[in-house]
Amino acid sequence: MRPDDEALDVSVPLAPVVAAASHDASGEQVVTRDLSGLAPPARPAKRWTPRRVVAVPAAFDHPHGHRIIERVEALGIGVERLRANRLTGVRGDTDRETYARAKSTLAIVTCPPSRRSLQPIAPSADWRVDLAEGCPAHCQYCYLAGSLSGPPVTRVYADLDDILTDLTSYLGRGTVTSRRAARADEGTTFEASCYTDPLALEHLTGSWRRAVEHFGAWDAAVQLRWTTKYADVDSFLGLPHTGRTRVRFSVNAGPVSERFEGGTATVPERLDAMRRLALAGYPVGLTIAPIMPMPGWRGHYGALLDRVRDAVDGIDRLDLTAELITHRFTPGSREVLLGWYPRTRLDMDEASRSRKFGRFGAVKYVYPAAVMGELRAWFEGELTDRLPAVRVLYWT
Repeated sequence: MRPDDEALDVSVPLAPVVAAASHDASGEQVVTRDLSGLAPPARPAKRWTPRRVVAVPAAFDHPHGHRIIERVEALGIGVERLRANRLTGVRGDTDRETYARAKSTLAIVTCPPSRRSLQPIAPSADWRVDLAEGCPAHCQYCYLAGSLSGPPVTRVYADLDDILTDLTSYLGRGTVTSRRAARADEGTTFEASCYTDPLALEHLTGSWRRAVEHFGAWDAAVQLRWTTKYADVDSFLGLPHTGRTRVRFSVNAGPVSERFEGGTATVPERLDAMRRLALAGYPVGLTIAPIMPMPGWRGHYGALLDRVRDAVDGIDRLDLTAELITHRFTPGSREVLLGWYPRTRLDMDEASRSRKFGRFGAVKYVYPAAVMGELRAWFEGELTDRLPAVRVLYWT
């Protein structure tokens, strides 16, 4: 393991967890845990440098595949050409070794046919469009755990030009923003960060810059949307985006962001990047996630909202949204995360949660109704008081 990979190892001794008990409306005891002092603060984020970069033969059939290879090689990183359109050499002898290898690998591939047929992505947007899959960050609550199969390799798509061209057929066909009066001003929306973090990869691919330019030149009621935990926005400041890209920054209270979001930009860095984009005319947003009711959560999240207020102070024609997402997990994601981070102090106690069933019977564990109600009322009230310009899109 190289020195930079030490950040992958969260199996270090941690401070004891301090539990606090309260009761919900039904009298059931709800245990929350003090997240402060649980682990060393995350290391300052740097531009990700993959240890291994591979390209499948199909990637060479697309101009953007060559552009990605040129960008990577210009950074002094060699690109290994595989003999078949299949990734090899990723699995190690243990789950931790496999995780470390996968997290340091970038694969230049083409988008699977199943992903080219877009799926609705409520409540965020009309359609999910994937330009990549996987993320080099080390968030111990990672939303991708259990959602993607196999080792967590980061894959970037060489057939970007075809993906963007195909979006025309989805114009006006969505149900989240295309046909709802409350969000009709957004037009047909395309979410491009469901399975990745765009800014973590942009210096290697240039994919989201091309997407911003594509939407900027698209003379239609459309919007490109993506979320990030990074702050490297310089390459986007001068683009002709024409207001058709909304960049949201995932932010959280200090005890969460500083302990569970390894390898990302700090929250102040993210908010500074949001301000710079807003000053450049971009619609911007907050993704406050995952919200956790740790002891003192009102003070911690109040301090976060004050930071946001300072970050957007004095911006003319500010277009700011907020998406509020509480922490949840599935049995499958819990198993994967405990394999990746065996000594994590992330609260995934099924006994203290309520079970929620999805459309197809899938189980997820969420906070009890009383806790959810208290959190929601506080956030919606405080956002109105501290950030009157913000528009809350949804709570979940």
